[in-house]
Amino acid sequence: MKKFAISACLLGEKCRYDASDNKDEHLLSQLKDAELIPFCPEDHAFGTPRPTMDLVVTQEGIRALSNKDGEDLSDPILEYAAAFFDTHQALDLLIGKDRSPSCGVCSARLYDEEKQLLSDKEAGLMAKEAKKRHIRCVDAEKFKGFI
Repeated sequence: MKKFAISACLLGEKCRYDASDNKDEHLLSQLKDAELIPFCPEDHAFGTPRPTMDLVVTQEGIRALSNKDGEDLSDPILEYAAAFFDTHQALDLLIGKDRSPSCGVCSARLYDEEKQLLSDKEAGLMAKEAKKRHIRCVDAEKFKGFI
């Protein structure tokens, strides 16, 4: 059986920043023969609900900054990602929530420090860690026909 890591909100967990979900019944019907391993670094690190964050190019590189107060929230996300992938080493695929600064695979938005959009094709922090570990990754909205 294939093992897929999947953004928990896509499974219906109310772990988005506003305590809602992104349950995707169509996607889930395509995954019925796979073992699904949910993840949500933001919920784990900051709880739900929580302020939103954006990926921002800083002097320290690309970081996740709180839209509430500009706090750098990157390290707890990166620590969660490393621990998750260390624990789940035999993953066949990661399915991320498109546009998420943590889980987006190739659709996260990247801003400069003045909040000018630089790109809408970035990998979120957790997806970037998965790619670094050579785990195949796809945004949920692009999954159809991926496997």
